[in-house]
Amino acid sequence: MSVAQGNKAAPDGALSLPAVMTFASASIPVGALVLAATVHLPRYFAAELGLSLALVGTVFALVRFIDIPVDALMGLAMDRTRTRFGRYRVWMALGAPVLMLGFYMLLISPEGVGAIYLGTWLLVMYVGYSGIYLSHLAWAGRLAATYTERSRVFGAITGLGVIGAIAVLLIPVVMTQAGASDAEGVQAMIWFIIASAGVTCLLVVLGSPERIAPDHSTHFGLKDYAALFSRGNVIRLLAADLLVTLGPGWMAALYLFYFKDSRGFDTAAANLLLLIYVVAGFAGAPLAAWLANRLSKHRALMVNTSIYSLGLIVVPLLPAGNFLAFAPIMFLVGAMAAGFTVMIRAICADIADELRLDSGREWMGLMYAGITATSKLATAGAIFLTFNVLAAVGYVAQAGSVNTPEAIRGLEIAYIVGPIVFVMAAGACFIGYKLSAERHAEIRRKLEERDTLLDPAASLESLTGEDLAPANRPS
Repeated sequence: MSVAQGNKAAPDGALSLPAVMTFASASIPVGALVLAATVHLPRYFAAELGLSLALVGTVFALVRFIDIPVDALMGLAMDRTRTRFGRYRVWMALGAPVLMLGFYMLLISPEGVGAIYLGTWLLVMYVGYSGIYLSHLAWAGRLAATYTERSRVFGAITGLGVIGAIAVLLIPVVMTQAGASDAEGVQAMIWFIIASAGVTCLLVVLGSPERIAPDHSTHFGLKDYAALFSRGNVIRLLAADLLVTLGPGWMAALYLFYFKDSRGFDTAAANLLLLIYVVAGFAGAPLAAWLANRLSKHRALMVNTSIYSLGLIVVPLLPAGNFLAFAPIMFLVGAMAAGFTVMIRAICADIADELRLDSGREWMGLMYAGITATSKLATAGAIFLTFNVLAAVGYVAQAGSVNTPEAIRGLEIAYIVGPIVFVMAAGACFIGYKLSAERHAEIRRKLEERDTLLDPAASLESLTGEDLAPANRPS
């Protein structure tokens, strides 16, 4: 018996807990990389390798800009892949070593390294990251075929991703306590990402089954792909993902300014509150999955956005500098933010099923590339918008500057209003959404019937959970 067969679905169609956790483990290096690349790597190249802030900022921005169309092309290629090894499995197997190579070359960067070297290996690292991230999400959408099972699997993926983010927060602290320099702390963080990517991706590749959904239509052109992005549910999803990422991103960009200059915390206390916000994902991810399977996913998202906004409204009412008063609110808001990720990813898979029923083609990889692109745009847009808002209200960010009461008030309004407006708009995107659990069950039934006509082995596989050899299926 293969490892994949040992992690079969249970008789009722639900994956066993070990199977879910094994598959979800690949989100650990992803969660670590996202936080490290945003918070630590830019500063490392500027402070430790002697590069200018302008150069580092420009290179990182250009690489992310290039990375967006690469994601779309990669998602499209994933959906068209059919090999004996699998469809999404092969992309994860290729993505892990590419990411590890890119990070290793960044790790050994010599002092004073140029823009070409930095940009080249950053791009290699991000291409590897995209291979892991997109294949993992698309594979999850096929591994968990039912409406309720998807909430459970994506909840586990989000929850384990928190482990990676926590590691990135704690590794520099532990290294500093051990007498290491800041540079050595970042290097230890990079080694953690390299090692965890290799181990977890190997576990997933060897330990998780994969079913390749058969295509029923072969005649698709650019017009058909353009039509995809004019569909109502696709527009809802992309708009909601953009807004639900922009809200917390706006909050993150203003976080230290607000908590230090308005709420009266020092840097250490503010970072500890941020850690509580991140750790809350352990509770928020499974809570969102539980809620989705009782209310439906889009209603669970609306509940999360509403509670998140109410939590932010409470923040300015709390006594300044009181850590114990702020800790539970930061936990609540962080838990709700983790729920955003679970719901958007699970809804994306449901919409991809609807698209496959209507078109006869696989869209899972391209759909996840779409929400990855909107998330990247939102992350970049959050910094652009917030910093311009701060300039407009007269806030001065330079160390040692003393801001006027009017500037602090402007900061306070921006910190609270921006995220609330964006996340509530994200929830409103799903008003009138019709893809309920019942509708999805009907879609799955029709897909299974149609797949069985083209690929009889698919019916047996859906019942047994076995990863039947693709070589025995029609191509």
